[in-house]
Amino acid sequence: MKKVLAMLTVGLVSFVFAAAAFAAPEYTIKIGSIVSETHADMVAMKKVFVPEVEKGSNGRIKVELYPNGSLGGDRELCEAVQLGTIQMALPASSALAGFDKRIQVLDLPYLFTTRKAAFEALDGPLGAKLNEYVLAKGFVNLGYQENGLRHITNSKRPIKTPADLKGIKLRTMENPMHIAYFKALGANPSPMSWGELYSALQTKTVDGEENPYAMICDGKFYEVQKYVSETGHVFSVTMLIANKKFMDKLPADLQKLVKKAGHDYALAQRKTIADMEKGFKAEAIKHGMIVNELTPAEKKPFVAATVGVYKQFEKDLGTEIMDIARKVQK
Repeated sequence: MKKVLAMLTVGLVSFVFAAAAFAAPEYTIKIGSIVSETHADMVAMKKVFVPEVEKGSNGRIKVELYPNGSLGGDRELCEAVQLGTIQMALPASSALAGFDKRIQVLDLPYLFTTRKAAFEALDGPLGAKLNEYVLAKGFVNLGYQENGLRHITNSKRPIKTPADLKGIKLRTMENPMHIAYFKALGANPSPMSWGELYSALQTKTVDGEENPYAMICDGKFYEVQKYVSETGHVFSVTMLIANKKFMDKLPADLQKLVKKAGHDYALAQRKTIADMEKGFKAEAIKHGMIVNELTPAEKKPFVAATVGVYKQFEKDLGTEIMDIARKVQK
């Protein structure tokens, strides 16, 4: 009888542990993004964020990734996070300017010319201040990442001087500062969402667009564009944003876990995309794109054209964030 009871006890304990292992997670984190599974965002998500959160929480949290714009463009993803329809998203910082116009400071042309300068500022005073702004709109920023320096592509000609942009219909993000910048250069900016872009380029609705190499290749724009001009006019920042109410309701231990995973993810994404960037450029060339690199001297007329944009947006952005921007500009 004792042996039978012992066996029953062992069986019951095993059953309880097995049931716990297969129990439904207490929390689900849905993360939306416009990029593909092969983009650095998704590579680092699968390698770092997902396992850290799922294993670190002992299965209490499940992470679901939704790439390829399956849940909408950057603007729609931000709205979904704010409403709590999804828990997290990986938008370009530009998309958050629609919620607080001061976020546009990151789109000031030629604010940063290197990764090092950008992340010193983003991991420092500039990033800290922007985190305060988005928090007030219901977002917790878990980390700053990047897509790289933005360059101009088009189907007409190489862009070597601002005059070469005259008459070119150029897709921009739905961002007032980007639009103002390209107007200043003489282009005809046409704002539209990422999901519409490939078709617009294919049908010649627009002549060109501007993006980092990572996004040029991720969108396969080499199929519908001929020229890449390395203007490097904006360092493209992305953010891992979370719904504030969701984060607040997590128990302290899980909240700490998710925040650490977000930090680790950001560092991993930066390294991943930096390692991949040379390959992106090579891929664009392999598919027939003609690349023209601009020397520092050739960039000077583009930089000069940005002076008016700084003045134009200073009132909207406010002296607080503009003062910080000027201190960290490199």
